[in-house]
Amino acid sequence: MKPSVKQFGFRILLVKQLNLESGGYMNIIVTGSAGFIGSQLTEKFLVDGHKVTGIDAFRDYYPKKIKLKNLRKSTTYPLFTFIEKDLTMIPNPELIDLLTSADVVVHLAAQAGVRASWGANFDIYLRDNILATQKLLEAAKGCNLKKFIYASSSSIYGNINTFPVSEDTLPNPFSPYGVTKLAGEKMCLLYWLNYGVPVVCLRYFTVYGPRQRPDMGIYKFIKSLLNDNQIIVYGDGNQTRDFTYVDDILQANYLAIQGLSGNIYNIGGSQQVTVNELIFLLERFIGKRAKIKYTEKQKGDVNSTSADITKARQELGYKPLTDIEKGLNAQIRWMQEGV
Repeated sequence: MKPSVKQFGFRILLVKQLNLESGGYMNIIVTGSAGFIGSQLTEKFLVDGHKVTGIDAFRDYYPKKIKLKNLRKSTTYPLFTFIEKDLTMIPNPELIDLLTSADVVVHLAAQAGVRASWGANFDIYLRDNILATQKLLEAAKGCNLKKFIYASSSSIYGNINTFPVSEDTLPNPFSPYGVTKLAGEKMCLLYWLNYGVPVVCLRYFTVYGPRQRPDMGIYKFIKSLLNDNQIIVYGDGNQTRDFTYVDDILQANYLAIQGLSGNIYNIGGSQQVTVNELIFLLERFIGKRAKIKYTEKQKGDVNSTSADITKARQELGYKPLTDIEKGLNAQIRWMQEGV
């Protein structure tokens, strides 16, 4: 039975617990549990009574203090255990022991960022996005998991011209980051086909909302507007994105636990907005005029993204519940409050 979904303000509650032999409560491992999405998914699982083991390496991609703040609520739950370790450095027997006692693994840990994936830092992307994923899958192959959920990205599609894009579109990454996320997907499917690891891959489209990373566009735009600083736009601002609110991403992960293994799903917000339109909305909600500087388009940036979510809707029951106006206002409030 699929969980039913209700919306309360900007938060989502999945009110029917997943029906497992353990009585509906699961032992869940969340990698990247101190991050933007991982910390909120961890909290949602804990609120619903599940036991969660969070793993995070506290990479210096952005300040550790932000991640510690993200974890603050989760650490108040007795059913939460946190492990500060690099996945690639956890001894195999220890990792196998962790997964043997788990029902579900949600693998969110990754090195993010399209622009930073060029050049000398690519070895970090290889380590965190490919090697760590392979090591986790290798540990999972002998375990009795209900589901292994892999967080992929719309970046695997590259600079395509047909929209909305469906899952059967041939991937053609336009950045080294996209290449590593596609490699992670392929690795997951190989372990499903050869070892029966029950993988589901979710391709996220431009996630935003409270706790968004400080390197991400909406965060930077809001911060610049609030502080009367200049907004830097790469390109002419007419590029579009399918913005997806973080609560809808949480919903998709919950639903994926009940989904059929060996599948890939687009997870988008069903609202394609240009960067210029986005800034206009932020101006209206914040009540300030933006000082915009248009500059050269960055390597690896695609022109447009738009998800065809038909498969996720039909097979998972996924439905984005937060429109761009409500979602932006929620993120603005969070940033104004400094929580």
